Amino acid sequence: MANICAICGKKPITGHRISHAHNLSKRRWLPNLQKVRAVINGEVKRIKVCTTCLKLGRVQKPA
Repeated sequence: MANICAICGKKPITGHRISHAHNLSKRRWLPNLQKVRAVINGEVKRIKVCTTCLKLGRVQKPA
């Protein structure tokens, strides 16, 4: 499965790892995703959500 937040669409970004000698090698920054049970369209589903969305209350958890 892809590393994409189901709420905001946050996904990995790319860049370079830079050594002290300024040698560049490719790297990726992954979003902090958590598997969460959430209510979506009246159904309880397990989705991947970033911690930012969890903090801001964008996810409705089942009672």
